[in-house]
Amino acid sequence: MRSLKKRVAVVAATVAPMVVLALPAPQANAHGWITSPPSRQQQCKAGTVSCGQIQWEPQSVEGPKGLTSCHGGNSRFAELNDDSKGWAVTTINRTQSFNWQITANHRTSTWQYFVGGQKVAEFNDGGAQPPSQFSHTVNFGNISGRQKVLAVWNVYDTANAFYACIDVNIR
Repeated sequence: MRSLKKRVAVVAATVAPMVVLALPAPQANAHGWITSPPSRQQQCKAGTVSCGQIQWEPQSVEGPKGLTSCHGGNSRFAELNDDSKGWAVTTINRTQSFNWQITANHRTSTWQYFVGGQKVAEFNDGGAQPPSQFSHTVNFGNISGRQKVLAVWNVYDTANAFYACIDVNIR
């Protein structure tokens, strides 16, 4: 009996570290996406465009800070990068509000908006937690025509950010 207990203890001591190493790295406990004008995630959720997993997880496009892709480097949501997928384009004014839906609040450093790789707006929250619904008003200046807006939510206390792309026609 003692030999069996000893074997179990040895196996547990050997397996436990392997289990810990196999677990995924922790991610921010925050999630969110732009609902209006409808982001690509919102279009998937609403069934406007046929999509895979993202239709059930529009809030989950999370990846390392500093990326410029619609899918935030997350291969499960790579279809968000496909510009030929038939995304609906929303006509907007040069000054436009973007409405966010947050399903789990997390402290925020900045919110950034890009067009063609150029940052057009940044909002610094200095570590504050966002409410579950809010909006930013972005001024696009001289930018016009059909554009893809990349919105980035930079989480304050992790190395991650959340990403959303919105197809617009700026008039």
